[in-house]
Amino acid sequence: MKFLVTGAAGFIGYHVSERLLAAGHQVIGIDNLNDYYDVNLKLARLDLLKPHTQFQFEKMDLADRSAMEQLFSAQKFDRVIHLAAQAGVRYSIDNPHAYADSNLIGHLNVLEGCRHNKVGHLLYASSSSVYGLNRKLPFSTDDSVDHPVSLYAATKKANELMSHTYSHLYGLPTTGLRFFTVYGPWGRPDMALFKFTRAIVKGNSIDVYNHGQMRRDFTYIDDIAEAIVRLQDVIPQSDSAWTVEQGTPATSSAPYRVYNIGNSQPVTLMEYITALETALGKVASKNMLPMQPGDVLETSADTSALYDAIGFKPQTSVAEGVANFVDWYKTFYKTA
Repeated sequence: MKFLVTGAAGFIGYHVSERLLAAGHQVIGIDNLNDYYDVNLKLARLDLLKPHTQFQFEKMDLADRSAMEQLFSAQKFDRVIHLAAQAGVRYSIDNPHAYADSNLIGHLNVLEGCRHNKVGHLLYASSSSVYGLNRKLPFSTDDSVDHPVSLYAATKKANELMSHTYSHLYGLPTTGLRFFTVYGPWGRPDMALFKFTRAIVKGNSIDVYNHGQMRRDFTYIDDIAEAIVRLQDVIPQSDSAWTVEQGTPATSSAPYRVYNIGNSQPVTLMEYITALETALGKVASKNMLPMQPGDVLETSADTSALYDAIGFKPQTSVAEGVANFVDWYKTFYKTA
C-alpha cells in the first residue's frame, strides 16, 4: 500500500517509516524540518530512510494548505499515519501559536486531505497528556479527558474531537493514538532521557523536578512502532447501536477509535535515572527542584483495549530500553 507518514524525520515517524518499508509498503514522508531541536538529528534519520527505493521525502509544512492539498491529490494515499506535531508541554507555555499552526491547522489540513481523497484509514498521534487533572489510575480510554493542564494537551484533545467530527460527517475511519512518554534510540533531545544522558556524559548536573517523585509510564519506541503498524490494519467500523449514554468515549457510532499505547508499568523518575546511571556506569549530580507548570504527577496506561484489538501490549522494561538508548547515543555521538 501507499502510506503518507507525516513527521517522517521525527522520532516516532522515522521508526514507523522503517517498519512500513521493511514490510514492502511505499512511504511518502513529509516533515518541515523545523529547528525546535537539532535539525542534524532529523537529517540523520532521513539518511537512513532515503536508500529505500519505496521511500520518497517531501519537505513540507502541515499548515501549508495549498501544498497539502496538492500532495494528497497527486499521491492518492491508501492510509495516512499522522505523527507530525509541535511537541513539548513546557514549550507550549511560551510559544502557543506554534501549537495552533501545527497541531490545529495542520491536523485540519490532514483531515481535509483524507476526506477529499478517500483515504482508507487515518491514524494520528494523540498523547497521554490529554488526561490532565485525572487522578484515577491507570488512565483508561473510558475516562473523561476534559481538563488538560497545558496547551499542548488541549491541542491533542482537539485533534481527537476534530477527527471524530470527520468520522461522523464523512465516514472517514480515524484512530487516535495516546502515546505514553516514548523513549529509545533516535529519541528527541528535548526529552528527559536525552537531556540527562548528555549532561551525565559531559559531567554536568541534571535537573530533577518534583524531587524525582513523579511517575511515568515510559514506553519503548519499538513497542510504539509495533502497535502502530498492527493498528493500521484494524480499521474502525460504524456502530449504529452505540450511544453516548451507554458507550465509551473511545468509540462511537462513527468509524472512530482511540487507544492508549503505554507500557502499563510506571516507574518513578528516580528509578528511571538509576537505570540510566547503571547503563552509563556513572552517578549523576542532581539538582532537586519543584514541579514545573503543565506537568502531571503520574501517568499509567490501561492498555486492555489495545490488547483486545491487536493481541499486543508494550512490554520492554525500562532497564533494557534505557540501555539500548545509551548504546545508540554513544555510537551516534562517538562518546566513550
